[in-house]
Amino acid sequence: MKRNSGQATRLLVLLGLPVLALVVPGAQALDRPGTIQVTNREIRHAHVDLGADGTSVGDIDVYTSLIYNKRITPHAIGRETMMCTSVGASSQNCSATIILPKGQIVAEGLIGTRLIYQLAVVGGTGLYNNVKGAVTITSLQRKRPVRELLVFRLVI
Repeated sequence: MKRNSGQATRLLVLLGLPVLALVVPGAQALDRPGTIQVTNREIRHAHVDLGADGTSVGDIDVYTSLIYNKRITPHAIGRETMMCTSVGASSQNCSATIILPKGQIVAEGLIGTRLIYQLAVVGGTGLYNNVKGAVTITSLQRKRPVRELLVFRLVI
């Protein structure tokens, strides 16, 4: 009887290990496409006027914003920094890093207006490791404090 009991115990242990492996989480990362919708509120804008006076090629704008998801909390859940370099009379090449609770998302691209624009998501860290996709940014309020809606469409 004891021999059968020992075999039963070993069998339960062996069968339980795969179940335990399914319960213990590994490194978190997105495992399917997803959409993230958040808003931002600009807290700082710095303009560096290079070259000719006024807006000209090479001028740099740096924007710092707080990120909100007011469906979850009224408090900021992250922050965003975007640096844009003027490359023409009405276009800027921009690079943005959005820091969220579970990782960062990096987006880049050429924009012509801050009213509505799209940047390519080129990667991320943490939960967003190896993501690609796009983020569409829509102006909600242009007078200070500037507010925008960010909709990320992410693929893995």
